[in-house]
Amino acid sequence: MSHTQVIDDLPYFDIADPKFAMQSEAVRDARERSWIAKTNYGYAVLRYAEVAELLKHPKLSQGSARWPELNGVHSGLFYEWWSKNLLVLEGDEHHRIRRLLNPAFSPSMARRLEPQFTTLAEELVTSFKDRGECEFVADFAEPFATRALCIMMGLDHKHWQFIASRANTVGYALSVSIKDDIEQIDEAVHELYDFVEQLIEERKANPGEDVVSRLVQFSDDGDKLSGEELRNALVLMLFGGMDTTRNQLGLALQTYIHNAAEWEKLAADESLASAALEEALRVNPTTRWVTREAIDDFEYEGVRIAKGTTVHLFTATSGTDPVAYPDPEVDITAEERKPHFTFGGGVHHCLGHYIARADMSQALPVLARNLTNIRSTGGDEWLPDSGNTGPVRFPISFTARA
Repeated sequence: MSHTQVIDDLPYFDIADPKFAMQSEAVRDARERSWIAKTNYGYAVLRYAEVAELLKHPKLSQGSARWPELNGVHSGLFYEWWSKNLLVLEGDEHHRIRRLLNPAFSPSMARRLEPQFTTLAEELVTSFKDRGECEFVADFAEPFATRALCIMMGLDHKHWQFIASRANTVGYALSVSIKDDIEQIDEAVHELYDFVEQLIEERKANPGEDVVSRLVQFSDDGDKLSGEELRNALVLMLFGGMDTTRNQLGLALQTYIHNAAEWEKLAADESLASAALEEALRVNPTTRWVTREAIDDFEYEGVRIAKGTTVHLFTATSGTDPVAYPDPEVDITAEERKPHFTFGGGVHHCLGHYIARADMSQALPVLARNLTNIRSTGGDEWLPDSGNTGPVRFPISFTARA
């Protein structure tokens, strides 16, 4: 069979269509038929083995760098910030900044914060537990994600609503409608920069044990973050640290509404918290795909990929690929699972994954210990099932445990 025939025969998805659904029969059928599909944004890789290999392929670089330009945004504050942040940098510059940021996001730092994350989760659950219902995003996921970020960064919790609203606005930049919202997005980035400037000055005067203090003070053999790099990294932290955790908590709850027996296992045995989180990340990740771009022409598994082509590695379909997971259903007591790719992989593996795992693995058992018979009551709103997804509104009812 010629390569042209292979390409012509590939499944196709319009991933900008609001009705596109990762968990659909159409996507599962496509994965069974082919490891790759065509989309209106280049290719989509659907299976576990190919995602694992291509995450580390030398001819693929991080693919989000040109996202603003592809959607008609060529200047402005967001554009400047985006082009210089760690998410899109490559090569030596990426390695250097990552090396300097790493100590602030270490496993030991994450472990030290866990008791405070637990206390925060308990405070929030107590505020709505006796009502038997809540709007999960507004009452738990958003304040938890933002206030956990305040704990990590040593910020007064009074700032959480400011951070949440600005981070939400910057999040519009990840949508295909970025151009329509760019004035608001630029203004939000501007306000976050002002906030960060003030924060850096405060930490220089009064350093603490928090991540920001460590970054402000940290210097390695005279090589340290420049003022611009530090500001850029802190704005990224304020945006990325809130947005993904809030979304993922909503998706985790959705997962366990559909897998109530597993939720009860967690309620009975909190040592399963980490496994419960990893299973939710595997089957229902907020990061639906990891984006790469071909930096050169190359051929892979009979498909010719031209320089400049966007390649989306579908974390959401690779995480339930029956070849990698013969029993892909949620099971928090499963003996062993292959690692999922929700936090990416290769050199662009998510820097904050230890902290993200620490805060969410404290939140889930607190929720399970307090709430049972959880139901979605309708009126929920969701971000599109592409890029980064999650609930915008998620009203639920439940029975409070004694």
